[in-house]
Amino acid sequence: MIDFLVVVLFVIGLLSFFSTTIGILRFPDFYSRMHAAGKGDVFSSVALLLGLVVYHFHHPSLGGTLVAIKILMISLFIFLASPTATHAIISAGFNSGVAPWTKGKSPEEHK
Repeated sequence: MIDFLVVVLFVIGLLSFFSTTIGILRFPDFYSRMHAAGKGDVFSSVALLLGLVVYHFHHPSLGGTLVAIKILMISLFIFLASPTATHAIISAGFNSGVAPWTKGKSPEEHK
């Protein structure tokens, strides 16, 4: 049962990375691409790391528990730092004058 949960978390994480990649390639402007990158990166990384935590709790031992705690700390750092970094990048783009996409106009026409 635990192996099934690990596989499900890994598949969710990999599918999320794949959809993030598609979003980065297909979205029309900087802001929507950063939105896809920020959301997908956090969700997929946390799903994969939670899969690793569940895997390390499969055979409980002191070493496995310590590794699981370290992985949880890493996922907490990613959960807090990645949205902050995405916000800072989007704010820098906005302050430097990057125009959002509007239907019918290319970003070059906004300048």
